[in-house]
Amino acid sequence: MILQYNQKKYNRQGKKENAAFIHFYSLDYFSFSYHFEVMNHCLSGEYSAIPKEYRRIAEALFPDGDLLPNAAGFADALGIGAEYKRLLGVKADAAQMHKFLGHFQNNLDLLIQKTWVEKTEVARKNKLQDDIIPFTALIEQGKLLPAIEKFGVIIEELAYLFFGRQSSEEDFFEYTFRVDEQMGLFWWYGTQLGSLKKKYKNSMPGDDILWAILLIGLCYLTNF
Repeated sequence: MILQYNQKKYNRQGKKENAAFIHFYSLDYFSFSYHFEVMNHCLSGEYSAIPKEYRRIAEALFPDGDLLPNAAGFADALGIGAEYKRLLGVKADAAQMHKFLGHFQNNLDLLIQKTWVEKTEVARKNKLQDDIIPFTALIEQGKLLPAIEKFGVIIEELAYLFFGRQSSEEDFFEYTFRVDEQMGLFWWYGTQLGSLKKKYKNSMPGDDILWAILLIGLCYLTNF
């Protein structure tokens, strides 16, 4: 999918420009702490930029009741429904889990390698690649809540590599939905992961629900 996006360039108004590639850039004076703060302030819990046909699905992803049917619906909206449903039970099989996470790791690593950054940002890009193995280790150890929180940071860093300073703008959701609606929905999902504890407060769901939430992003990036 990344090759498809490399052939187009969109401006802030969503109009295609005559350019052979999207240049994924980042600026050395744009600090991670500022980026992380703005992403969470501007994007978490934001539904207004989501197209109406996806808004109900997004609002239902973190309900007070049974999440599993809603998570499956969200996966369908991302175009990964069949793969998602097939992998829901993989958590119970250590060998199959290890195999799946290997595919995820390889694909995400290739995706990161395809991004272009300034020389001053190479270390940041390399650190993101280095974070993948500890992240998958948390999953294999059954530490799903820390894994989800880590995944939220990984996705935000990935958005920064893809879009640079644009990823911290207030209209980032609108921008990504104009480029591709499924991709926009995925970036929205990523910004929700870091605030999961706040969403559920003292009633944190069990591992089956946490796995259902985490698997959405794993499947999407494995098939990106």
